[in-house]
Amino acid sequence: MGQSKPLSRSTALVVEDDDEQRFLSATLFEESDFDVIECASAEAALAVLQEKQDGVTLVFTDVALAGRMDGVDLANAVHADRPDVAVIVTSGVAGERVSDLANGVAFMPKPWRPLDLLVWAERARARD
Repeated sequence: MGQSKPLSRSTALVVEDDDEQRFLSATLFEESDFDVIECASAEAALAVLQEKQDGVTLVFTDVALAGRMDGVDLANAVHADRPDVAVIVTSGVAGERVSDLANGVAFMPKPWRPLDLLVWAERARARD
């Protein structure tokens, strides 16, 4: 009999400076069988991406973040450097910044429903 290939878990990088929102998002991704890395700033997220190289398959970020970069800047940087990584940006007050997102970066307005986030996560995993 042939051996089945073990399923590898995808890793989601959740970038949110609000602790409660970050915890909720991370929990939802974990429920969808993602390994999760949490960051409060774009700068911390970029450091994780540099360290992990090929390990992160999905970045979920809010527009408003602690630090110099916002989530739009982070999303565009990730998309330019790692186009294989799925990126979704969320915000309740993004305003005109949404139009600055690179093609291929998804936007999910707040408030989003947990099910919507899980569906998007599964779609991202299917890209792997």
